[in-house]
Formats: sequence, structure tokens, C-alpha cells
Amino acid sequence: MGEALTVCIAASRHVRRLERGCESLPRPRGHAGISRGHQGHLQTAAPEGGPPGTARSSETAALSAGWLGPPLRACPSPGYQVTGVFMKNWDSRDELGVCTADRDCEDAYRVCRILDIPFHQVSYVREYWNDVFSDFLSEYEKGRTPNPDIVCNKHIKFSCFFHYAVDNLGADAVATGHYARTSLEDEEVFQQKYIKRPEGLFRNRFEVRNAVKLLQAADSFKDQTFFLSQVPQDALRRTLFPLGGLTKDFVKKIAAENRLQHVLQKKEYLQPRPGRFISIEDNRVLGTHKGWFLYTLGQRAKISGLRERWYVVEKDGAKGDVFVAPHTDHPALYRDLLRTSRVHWITEEPPAALVRDKMMECHFRFRHQMALVPCVLTLNQDGTVWVTAVKAVRALAPGQFAVFYKGDECLGSGKILRLGPSAYVLQKGKSKSRVAIEGPSDGPGSGPGSGPTL
Repeated sequence: MGEALTVCIAASRHVRRLERGCESLPRPRGHAGISRGHQGHLQTAAPEGGPPGTARSSETAALSAGWLGPPLRACPSPGYQVTGVFMKNWDSRDELGVCTADRDCEDAYRVCRILDIPFHQVSYVREYWNDVFSDFLSEYEKGRTPNPDIVCNKHIKFSCFFHYAVDNLGADAVATGHYARTSLEDEEVFQQKYIKRPEGLFRNRFEVRNAVKLLQAADSFKDQTFFLSQVPQDALRRTLFPLGGLTKDFVKKIAAENRLQHVLQKKEYLQPRPGRFISIEDNRVLGTHKGWFLYTLGQRAKISGLRERWYVVEKDGAKGDVFVAPHTDHPALYRDLLRTSRVHWITEEPPAALVRDKMMECHFRFRHQMALVPCVLTLNQDGTVWVTAVKAVRALAPGQFAVFYKGDECLGSGKILRLGPSAYVLQKGKSKSRVAIEGPSDGPGSGPGSGPTL
């Protein structure tokens, strides 16, 4: 878990990479917020027209993401000199005591042998534990639904790995196997220089000119900008996304044609804290569970002895209770309001329109591949935003990331910290208001048809 293969190759003037991921973070039963892991690899390349080490040479370090991972478009050909690097983020052994990372590393090495490119290894086990896994556990203990893939990209792949590639390997750019695009052409990426991002909420917008935009992939179903929504601008402007214009099926076909089929084949860390399942409608105790942090809003709660389907709608961390409701479309599952942490904006911080008007229309999603939801953002002075969905959405959960889009552009994201009331709570409030307006019904003239007493 957490290790990932990865291998890259370059073809003509485009870098194409192949990767295969291992199991991502440990997946506590019922957790729906973790997608299969991305780990990385790296490659270097020199552009056509000059050998490595000359004034015109460029080198590219590449890492990968995904499960079956996109294979390369073609074997190395004149254009880039490429090096493959295996990035290990987790140290674990299977039931036979064999380190699964070693097997993945062997796969990576095998691909590099087939493609006749150099191979290196790098380990970020400690960094992954400190910056990703510890945060994952902390979020769970708070009752939130973490997304370690977004955090891994932010702290490991596009920070630790990026700086290793640039500072230690002398790479001019990195290439990743994510399905995404940017507003730069490949040649423009090699012309980028490091520009430190200014600190502060409202930085001078002229300090970084021509900020690079993060754009959705041509294959909208495979688009992975969701997982890249916390990537810093300095890394994004020096990153290639060679798979951004390809489909998954085409990439797999390329791998098969280049003898890479073998790469296409494919615990518990929190102490139990027993609690109760309680009906949101009548407060009946329906059963018990082993830990409220193991459940995320919207998932099915399998309650012993009950054949009906019940779904998690609220959690009480102080008492350890999990509130459930019948039916997958119960109004207690729907909300239209949330507040995020300070938003990481990819190009501007914050967008000029949001600063000017304090409000901005856009779209957002909080799960990968879910349909984009129209919304209105309201900017707070501390850089957080209120997100008001045009229509209530199902299963919003604290800890998830709200990722914002404008057309094809991914604007950035913020972690969901607070939720507005559910449609069920609002309905109950309206019912109580009506009762209060109507008043007691035991006086003269009361009864059906007599109208409210104002």
C-alpha cells in the first residue's frame, strides 16, 4: 500500500509514461473517500538539437499516477533523453513477508530495460508518513473524510519529488502520467524559470505574469485535475502532461504494442471506539458500530439484524453516535451550503472577479468523476469561501476537497470544514414554524379550515 510503480518514456518531442500503482492508503471499512493510489516515477530528457550536457539540452523528470497507469505513446526516439525513476512512498509486506514495493520496482526496472533508458530509485517513506498518512489519520479521528491522493500530490509528488528532480537531477521539467492539461505547450514548459510564489492572501497580481492554467483532459471521464487541485504554480508551470490529449484505451493499446503488457496486469491504524447507530427520524437506537470515524456521510451503514438499507447522515464525535436514515435519497443526505478552508488558487489568489465582486459563479465537485455542480462562491476575509450550490447535492462530507472549475480550467480547491443544514433539517424547521404560526388548536374557532391564529 502506498508504493507505486512508475516508469516513463519519451517519444519524439513528447514524453509518454507508463505507471502502475499499488494499493493506496489502508482503507478502513466503509470509507468511500480514498481512490487507488498514485505513486511516482521520474524521467529526464534532452530536447532534439543538442546532446545532454550542452547549452541547449533539457532534462525532464517524470512521475506517474493512477492504477493501471497510462503507458507511453511510443518507445524512445530522437527528441528527449529519458531516465526512469521509481518512487517508493510506503514500506509494507504482503502475507508472505514479501515487500510489494520491491515487485513494483522490478516492474519499473523491466520497463526501463525494454525501453533502453536509465533507471533510478528514490524513497519518500518518511515524508509520506509525516505529511500524508499522519494527516489522513488525524482527519479520520476528527470524523472527516480525507482525500490522501490530493494531499500526496501537493506534498510528495509536486514538492519533494519536484525539487529532487530539479535540484538533484538537474531536470528542467517534470512529466506526469495524470490525465490533465495546462495552458502551456511542451516547448514552453522547458522555457520556464523558477519563480517563488509570493506569500499573503492578496498578492501583487503582476509579480507572476502569465500564470499557467490547469485544464481538464481531453478524456473527460479519465480527467484527474481533481487530484491536482492543490499543486503549486511553480511546479505546474514546469510539468508536462503527455496523456492529457489521449484516451485510456488508446494508451493501453500503445503499451501492448510496445511489449509493456505485464505492467497492465493487475490493517487497521485507529483503535476501535464503539458507538451507536441512531435513527435521524425518531432517535431509536438501531445497533452498534466499532468507530464513528470509520463512516463517511452518504455511505451505507450495515447494521446487524436489519435487512433494510440505512445510510449515514450525521456523526456525533463527542458521543460516538452515527445517525442514519432510511433510503439512499433521504433529504438528510442533501445540502446546498458548505465552507472551505483557505482556498489554494492555481493561477490567481483569489481570482480577480471574486475579489472585485466578493461573489463568483463557477462549478465544483467533491468527488472524482462526479458531475460538475453549478455554484456561487462568497469570499471571506481569511481566504476561505462559502459555496452555495444551485441545487442541493448528496453526501457532502467534511474533510473532502471542494474543487472549483470555470469551463475547462481547474481553478483550485479548499478542504470542506463546515456544512450547512440538510434539507431534512430545513424541512423540520419549516414544519415547526408553521405550527408556531398556527398556534394552539384547543381554543374557540380552532379546527380544520379555521385558518391560522396571527
